[in-house]
Amino acid sequence: MTSERLEDIATAMVADGKGILAADESSGTIKKRFDVIKVTSTEDSRRDYREMLFRADEAMSQYISGVILYDETLRQKAVDGTPLAELIKASGSIPGIKVDAGAKDLAGFPGETITEGLDGLRERLQDYHQLGARFAKWRGVITIAEGLPTWGAVKQNAQALARYAALCQENGIVPIVEPEVLMDGAPADHSIDRCYEVTEWVLKTLFDELYDARVSLEGMILKPNMIIDGKNARKASVDEVAEKTVRCLKATVPSAVPGIAFLSGGQSDEEATAHLSAMNAYDMPWKLTFSYGRALQTAALQAWGGKAENVAAGQRAFTHRARMNSLAAKGSWKNELEQAA
Repeated sequence: MTSERLEDIATAMVADGKGILAADESSGTIKKRFDVIKVTSTEDSRRDYREMLFRADEAMSQYISGVILYDETLRQKAVDGTPLAELIKASGSIPGIKVDAGAKDLAGFPGETITEGLDGLRERLQDYHQLGARFAKWRGVITIAEGLPTWGAVKQNAQALARYAALCQENGIVPIVEPEVLMDGAPADHSIDRCYEVTEWVLKTLFDELYDARVSLEGMILKPNMIIDGKNARKASVDEVAEKTVRCLKATVPSAVPGIAFLSGGQSDEEATAHLSAMNAYDMPWKLTFSYGRALQTAALQAWGGKAENVAAGQRAFTHRARMNSLAAKGSWKNELEQAA
């Protein structure tokens, strides 16, 4: 165990007006993103893209508290030979690592998944700690559909998240615990109330398992979905999403948890920002911030387009989205600021 306190790292991850950049796309996922902008995904092009983000000084030093990396990225060096993890640290941000092996079909539970990756995790965490990672992420995926989710799938995913979290803390790494109730499961036409009901059930089960696994709540971050209607049924207002999400969290998340960093989960850039800002108008026992991937990166990826001459434009786009979400984390984002930009 390191002398760095987990509680201090967790608190720094949800510092005022700062949030977490999810840059942990697997090689397959980043290839899909690159295909859209017609860029070939190679080790060098992936490095160039991430280096562009990590060298966006204003965004990284003022609005980003931590960066979730993929295994390849944590081991990569910038063009000038500096490890990418060192670039992140130099900006005052904390390097983190995605450690799960993805959601796989759950045997005996058609249409549901279990996240794998616990085998050998202790040794991998020790390696990642030496490489500079001070937090990790594990995502459990819960689908809403006819008759789903089942108790078996909710329970097994919560147990896996708890075992992962305990192993992280044993190795001086803060776990980001991510139970995602999908907005886009088939047929994705569920109501916002159904999302509330399932998310409440998932979070209550999760915190029971975390308690049983002796996970220190002060040394973890929760990364949940917002309470939102299904992708094909979207009609809830910004205020309704904010009110129901805050109510669900207050009913399920102990106040000992220092912060909650939301995933964007299929929302548009501005939707994810608007919802977060509206939630921060409420009085809450924990910090509410962002841990966005697509909602922070899409505009930057398009502006960059794989061209060296577009790096500054990509950094401007990334900085703008980071700044908008920083304002949302303080409850002071306004739509006019998007138009002004």
